[in-house]
Order: sequence, then structure tokens, then C-alpha cells
Amino acid sequence: MNKNIKKKDLEFIWHPFTKHNAFYDPIVISSAKDEKIFDQEGKQYIDLISSWWVNTHGHCKKKIIDAVTKQMKLFEQVLFTDFTHEPATSLAEKLVSILPNNLKRVFYSDNGSTAVEISMKVALQYWYNKGQKKKKFVAMKGNYHGDTFGAMSVGSTSGFYEPFRDFFIDSTFISFPSIWRGKNDFEKEENFALKEVDEVLDKSKDEIAAVIFEPLVQGASGMNICRKEFFEKVVSKFKKAGVLVIFDEVMTGFGRTGKMFACDYLNEKPDIICLAKSLTGGYIPLAATVFSEEIHSAFVDNDISKAFLHGHSYAANPLACAAALASIKIFEEENTFKQINKIISIHEFFLKKISEKLNVSKIRSLGTIAAFDLNNFNQDYGSDTGNKLKKTFLDNGLLLRPLGKTIYLMPPFCISESCLEDSYSKIIKILE
Repeated sequence: MNKNIKKKDLEFIWHPFTKHNAFYDPIVISSAKDEKIFDQEGKQYIDLISSWWVNTHGHCKKKIIDAVTKQMKLFEQVLFTDFTHEPATSLAEKLVSILPNNLKRVFYSDNGSTAVEISMKVALQYWYNKGQKKKKFVAMKGNYHGDTFGAMSVGSTSGFYEPFRDFFIDSTFISFPSIWRGKNDFEKEENFALKEVDEVLDKSKDEIAAVIFEPLVQGASGMNICRKEFFEKVVSKFKKAGVLVIFDEVMTGFGRTGKMFACDYLNEKPDIICLAKSLTGGYIPLAATVFSEEIHSAFVDNDISKAFLHGHSYAANPLACAAALASIKIFEEENTFKQINKIISIHEFFLKKISEKLNVSKIRSLGTIAAFDLNNFNQDYGSDTGNKLKKTFLDNGLLLRPLGKTIYLMPPFCISESCLEDSYSKIIKILE
């Protein structure tokens, strides 16, 4: 094993979302299997966050590896302008078959931020092509949609966006009324948020290009959850006002909420949906932004200026499409939702135990996502105290990344019952 990997990393690499200082000490990973990751010293870590929410079926899943290998022997990459190929068309067909019926047109890219950026550009140009210059967006406070400029514009409540704020698209933010176990006074907050929606629509309905949501769960701001009944009302108000509705399901898509997509909980459906992260099972970068036929039709014209002139070199990469198809097939072939329901049951049992044993609050869960807040722990994301806690988890073989005072779990669906139960027991012991 190459012992110089860490040295080379520290000399040459700039990591994302990382405070590079004297205390930065990256762990060198050498292999992974199922829910387990192994470093070069042989130490085992249980991947309780699906490697940043991307890994659905576990590491080194043979069915996905075989699909990618098979495609690699045919061709690995081809430009996606004048050409097409079977992996891309089959995946698009499959996505359309499992998404809401109104979503028919798949635009490929390669990451979540870009999927969101595409949704926003299309929304702006849709109205432009129709002769209406609508330039505003609406989002929810606490949203995170990515790190490109458009995505930051609709997630601008994040503090680390400050250096870029002068360059943002005009966006208005409405409240996200979070719920958790034992919270009974949610109606007041929900009614306030609904009033905010009405005020925004009354003031600038004709100027709004689109509203963008993280449906039901806000990820990066702390796994905040809202009631589907409230969300239904909000989406309905915007749709009745003729505002395009974008769902950012980069995090919530592909089983995370207990259904294939968060929008499956709702009667009201988006006009646009953004997918990435778990789209390929976590194996190869790929994103898809899927649109209604009505939106796509506004771009069908002999005039080149009406076309959506946007693209990426690796759009619809055949290897990534093959991985995505294999990942979706696993849901069908291995009864993945049965395993998801087991994870939900274990979450339920141990969250109750945590509420009894630890000084915590705001216990919440949806599907395979479980979270709680540490009381008397007011440290922001990236703080030294938070990093020490993260290291303690790692020292105990648990891959967890606290979001400020929020501890959350989002394991790969393959995790064994005993492994998840043991992980919870370790978490309780560490936090006692």
C-alpha cells in the first residue's frame, strides 16, 4: 500500500467543504463493500450517510459494476448533440415511466447543482420564448440547491454565500415550517408561511419565473422536515397562479423518503424535477432535469434563438446511464423497499431510545432519513467542536458528518439490521 497518498493529498489537493488548516488529516480509503468502507490501515467505517447521500445499494454492487463493464466494452463516451445511444434512451424511458405522468422530457447533465441551474435557465427562457420576461424566483428559507450562481441565488440563506451575493438572481424566500416529534403547534407556523405565499403572489405573481423547493426535506440545512399537507397547499397556490414549480429531488430521490420520489407523497406535481446523487446508485456522476411536455414545446422552433443552447461534454455519458439503469432495476429485482421499511423500523425504535437517554430535541425522520439535534451544542457547521465530534465518530468506526448541532443518518439500503442497530448503540454511547 502506498504510504505517500496522504502526503500527496496534503501537497496537491483542495477538498470541497473542508477547512484546510493544521488539523486537517484526511483518511486514506483503500476499499469498500456494501455499507462498509476500509482505510489503508484496514480500519472499518460504517457508511451511515451513503457517502454524501449518493450510495443507495451499497458499495461495489456487482450488478452495477457488471452493467458499467459491459457498456465500457462497447463504447465509453460520445458527444450527445448529433448522436444518441441505447443507454441514454432506455434510461430516459425508464425515468419517465417512474416519475409523475406530466414529466416527459429528460435533459442530461452531470451533477445536482447543474441540474438545478438547467431548471432555472429553462424556466427563464420558457417565459422569454413566450414573450414574457419573468426574472424572479421564489424559494424557501433554509434551502440548499447547489453552488453554481443560479443555485446559490435560490439558497442564499446559507452564510457561506456572502462573497457572491451581489451576483445573485432576484429571489424571494418564504418560511419552511419544520416539524418534529412532539411538536403540536405547527399550524401557526404553517399559516404564517401560507400567508407569505399569498403576499408574494399578490405582489409579484406576473414577475415570477418559477418557484423551487426541496420537497418535504431540507438536506444541508439540517434535515428539516415539513408536513406533506402543508406542502401540498403551497405547491397548489403557485400552480394556480401560473408559476412554474421546480422540485429539487437531488437528495430526496430514489427511495430516500420511503417512496421512490418525495413528490409521490403529493397530489400536486412539479413542472420540472432535478435528479442526481442517487441516480446512478452513487457509482458515476450523472444528473437529469426532467420537464413537462408543455415546457419543452416552447423550445421547439425553426428559430435557433428559441432552442435551449446549453450542454455538457459528458451529458448522457453511456457508462453513467448504464449504472443508473442497473440501479433502478435493483429496486425492482431485489425488493429494495422491503429493506427500506426495515431501516425505517430500526430508526423508529432507536429514535425513541435516543429521546429517553440523551439530551436531544427535534427528533424527526422520513423514510431512511433520521435526525435529531444536540441540546447545549450551538456550534455551526465546520466548527472545531463539530469537527472533534465528527472525528470521535470516525474513531469509533462510524462515518457521520454532523450538520451543526444536527446528527443525522441516511444509510445505504443494503445495511444489515445488526449493523444499523450496533451503529445506533455506539452513537448513544458516544453522546451519553
